[in-house]
Amino acid sequence: MNARGAGTIRGLGRVFNTTGDSGARRITAQEFYVGINECGVKLDKHQCDGLLNELDSDKEGTVNYDAFLVLLRGCPNASRTACIGNVFNRFDSRGAGCLVASDLRVSYASNQHPRVIAGAITEDEAFLEFLANFGDKNNNGQITRTEWNDFYAAVSDSIENDAHFCQLVSAAWNVPCE
Repeated sequence: MNARGAGTIRGLGRVFNTTGDSGARRITAQEFYVGINECGVKLDKHQCDGLLNELDSDKEGTVNYDAFLVLLRGCPNASRTACIGNVFNRFDSRGAGCLVASDLRVSYASNQHPRVIAGAITEDEAFLEFLANFGDKNNNGQITRTEWNDFYAAVSDSIENDAHFCQLVSAAWNVPCE
């Protein structure tokens, strides 16, 4: 799937969101098999069963989308993980393990968003769009360290160079990654 590009992964994400119980971010084995085939990934029954066995950690016959993404993209390397953690820690001054929007708004460089520069959206709209991408899984208006790490793991997957990745993260928040 990585060879087919991020579009394939996003496509599978749409399958997860349009099939089954999207609130739980889980789909049945049959829905998963249909979805990956719709995305152009052809697996025979044996291959699919093996993959499903790995993804169904609780043995309930379902696939968890978040677990699937972690398996698919892996985790960022040590350099990127340190950068991601350092930026999170800058905003988590209370040590609560979660951030609220007001913690982030003061530093996020919304004015650098391409659509803000083009005049298509405001800085506030760019920031709200950005926050929506973090995937506040429990809808409490806070971004946990796990949600932060998951977001940047997805970003990391599309950037080949470690220095460039850290530069982008640093520039987005106007803080050095160290």
